Amino acid sequence: MSGDMVEQEHKSGMEVAVVSGLSGAGRSTAAKCLEDLGWFVVDNLPPELIATMVELGAQARGAITKVAVVMDVRSRAFTEDLSSVIKDLDARGYKPRVLFLEATDAVLVRRFEAVRRGHPMQGDGRLADGITAERTLLSPLREEADLVLDTSSLSVHDLRAKIEDAFGSESSTQTRVTVLSFGYKYGLPMDADLVMDIRFLPNPFWIPELREHTGLDTEVRNYVLSQEGADEFLDRYHQLLRLIGAGYKREGKRYLTLAVGCTGGKHRSVAISEELAKRLSTEDGMAVKVVHRDLGRE
Repeated sequence: MSGDMVEQEHKSGMEVAVVSGLSGAGRSTAAKCLEDLGWFVVDNLPPELIATMVELGAQARGAITKVAVVMDVRSRAFTEDLSSVIKDLDARGYKPRVLFLEATDAVLVRRFEAVRRGHPMQGDGRLADGITAERTLLSPLREEADLVLDTSSLSVHDLRAKIEDAFGSESSTQTRVTVLSFGYKYGLPMDADLVMDIRFLPNPFWIPELREHTGLDTEVRNYVLSQEGADEFLDRYHQLLRLIGAGYKREGKRYLTLAVGCTGGKHRSVAISEELAKRLSTEDGMAVKVVHRDLGRE
């Protein structure tokens, strides 16, 4: 149902999805995407255990609100039970959504040959025989699916976009940005994606009336932001981060740590980080928080 797959109110606030489809059609990519969107993903759970898993999640008092079960032909011994399990979950009020992934035979053959792996249902026959057998086995499930995606012509990024459109909420598809101030004398942050050195600005430490204050104080903030080059730096870095943020989103990167450093992590980096976060917070698709790593350390 993609874009028109609107979220429903489910029992106990629990959302349930069943992901299945042909081997090589992109189940692993779909599972990783759902995990990034905040779903609790269970791979290859026998259908007879799905209801138990969902009930346990519903009893987790909000710790688990979205459960996705990934099914493949390794569970073919239970395939006949899957339809009844889905109907049972529906009767219990969970309203499970079924995502089915498929691709053309030619594309599936190329994908298996590219990774030099046999088809799980191939046995002693040809690769094409395994694909045909699996397609036949899963045809009843395909008919019951809420959303069928043909990945034949989709890139990994295209598939992620469709999964996000169908199963993501506004908050889960946002890029979560952490603006981290730090002091160089305490070392570089190990988890920073981008590091910006703002020691080109005059240091308030050398102003006696500002020395004991921090970048959170109005006096220091006004001093730092009024310096030549401060506003221009913020404008240009903000523009650059728009470009980088859009690229990260296309690549499926949902977390970005921006480190801003000065000598001690008390004045300049704190003031600039606060202002940068304020500007980034106006961008659509970004959830921004500020962390001052070394503030109060001296």
